[in-house]
Amino acid sequence: MRVFVTGASGHLGSAVVPKLISAGHDVVGLARSDTSAAAIEKLGGEVRRGDLSDLDTLREEAAGSDGVIHLAFRHDLLVSGDLAAAAEVDLAALTTLADGLAGSGKPLVGTGGTAMLVMSGIVGRPGTEHDTFPTGGYRIDADNFVAGLASRGVRSSVVRLPIVHSSLDHVGFITALIASARQHGYAAYVGEGTNQWPAVHTLDAADLYRLALEKAPAGARLHAVADAGVPFRQIAEAIGRNLDIPVRSISPDEANGYFGFLGSIAQLDNPTSSAVTRELLGWTPDHPDLIADLDAGHYFRA
Repeated sequence: MRVFVTGASGHLGSAVVPKLISAGHDVVGLARSDTSAAAIEKLGGEVRRGDLSDLDTLREEAAGSDGVIHLAFRHDLLVSGDLAAAAEVDLAALTTLADGLAGSGKPLVGTGGTAMLVMSGIVGRPGTEHDTFPTGGYRIDADNFVAGLASRGVRSSVVRLPIVHSSLDHVGFITALIASARQHGYAAYVGEGTNQWPAVHTLDAADLYRLALEKAPAGARLHAVADAGVPFRQIAEAIGRNLDIPVRSISPDEANGYFGFLGSIAQLDNPTSSAVTRELLGWTPDHPDLIADLDAGHYFRA
């Protein structure tokens, strides 16, 4: 297959592109800078210059491909607090990619997040792939849009991501937690720290994107979850021992001051199942879990 990948040079893309190529697919990666273009070429992909706002480019590449994997997102806008702008750009890009694939029966793999489950009211049990919501914010609307493309002749699927970790992660949530710990001189958790974060190794997530591209049924919602739920206190303790700093409980009122933009996310209790995904696609994550990956040390090297 000739596969068009947005975000091909990013954290996930740098794992997804080699997985696709090793499986015999040809990859065209969207690059908005010389640095991104060089990274895609080094991975073995072909480069198409442009960004998420270049809608003509997105439509043309989608129409000329055998499938699309959409990984790109304006994380710079998200971190600055302008989620609305990031969501607007992303939804316009998704709509354009869908227009290029409509009626073709070709796959489009989109990206969502497991946090939408708890933010939409799933409490007291793990979230599952069957959990859907009519509306409730950008992530849910995008999730519904991609899954709904099945009715337009697109073999669409959504990969819902938890915390994604590995040595390829340089700007994700884990790196932000470590930066906060360095800044404050201690690693923190909120309250008892029993709230759970689901997680997956980057390479295991990349395997799932490949499987989704190749054989996910139209409208599928998939969970890239290896660790169903890691207690946040254990994450803080791993950061503390690797930085050789104290570990402390803080109150909810202190969370925003300590964690910054992760203040509310650090308190989420988001246990999530991937049983349906594993059975449906035969996905078997086998890379190190989150705590083992933290204890491997790569996150803490200068």
